[in-house]
Amino acid sequence: MIKEKTLKNFQIVGVVIAAMSVGTAAIAEQHVQPAAAALVSGQDSALAGDVVLSTTASGRVLVQININGVPPGEHAIHLHETGDCSATDFKSAGGHISGAAQHGVLAQGGPHPGDMPNVTVAEDGKLKVDVFLDLLDIDSMVRDKDGAAFVIHGQADDYMSQPAGDAGPRIACGVFEQSS
Repeated sequence: MIKEKTLKNFQIVGVVIAAMSVGTAAIAEQHVQPAAAALVSGQDSALAGDVVLSTTASGRVLVQININGVPPGEHAIHLHETGDCSATDFKSAGGHISGAAQHGVLAQGGPHPGDMPNVTVAEDGKLKVDVFLDLLDIDSMVRDKDGAAFVIHGQADDYMSQPAGDAGPRIACGVFEQSS
């Protein structure tokens, strides 16, 4: 089942990247250039969606998140250092993209480049949000030799506990694939 799901995800990633390429000229005119996309899924097949990382004219990275089937409540979301979601608990994605920083905006020496604000998901399970990251370098942190992943945690991030904000188990994961 996991192999079939993984194969299906790779096929869908190809479609997402192809769609991103078709719209590149129009998006570039709007000062946003897609750089990577991830298809996100959880252990429950109802939890699925995508995340797109784009460079912007301001130098900030735009993270566009559109996922359905997320359990209602508050959740931590992070970018993780390894592009591997093969483990059932998603720990194969490694730790947060951290650079030389500490975890969390409330920690001295923080935040990690891959730290994002908590999100609150309503009863309908839809998570749709845009986040800007000032510290993330897509080329060296996402497009490096081992890639990167997007992870949803089961609980909220406390923005200071090391190394990951005491955010609970990983409930969904998606590996970033590069766009053209």
